[in-house]
Amino acid sequence: MFNRIGIETYFIAAVTALAMPQLALAESGTYEAVYAFVTNYVSFEHNNGMVTSGSNRGTSTVIDSTGGLFVKGQSSAQECAILASKTSAGINLDSLCTATDASGDKLFQHGIRRAGEATQGSAPGTSEIVAGTGKYIGITGRCSYTVQFVPENRGVATLKCQWQKP
Repeated sequence: MFNRIGIETYFIAAVTALAMPQLALAESGTYEAVYAFVTNYVSFEHNNGMVTSGSNRGTSTVIDSTGGLFVKGQSSAQECAILASKTSAGINLDSLCTATDASGDKLFQHGIRRAGEATQGSAPGTSEIVAGTGKYIGITGRCSYTVQFVPENRGVATLKCQWQKP
């Protein structure tokens, strides 16, 4: 038979044991990364403006991280499909990106930039972390990024991201 202290101890232990899996499942953190890439774009005139589409491919490397999911120094192969339109109002951009880490797990992002948000030569924007595979299953988040284009169809993006998993 349990005495009062034994019952309270048992109850606290049982509640803690039931709550721990839920606490252990919830994760969040931040990471910063640098993405160096080569572009393969085609541009043409369209409706009093210009349209650019194509892809960029390269390598992203985590340079700072909290939360454990992204490891400082971890690199991933990354590729993005790009569609941009330039009108008198400015540049609209959509990019769909997939980063594949050394273990083969994938992280999916959707970048969006609308007219008035971009500047010549340096393009700030935001992207959403929308899904992933492997260790990234269930991940969501938001990144701010800046792109600098350099000669010979190359560019470098810096990203600052916040992420969470249920």
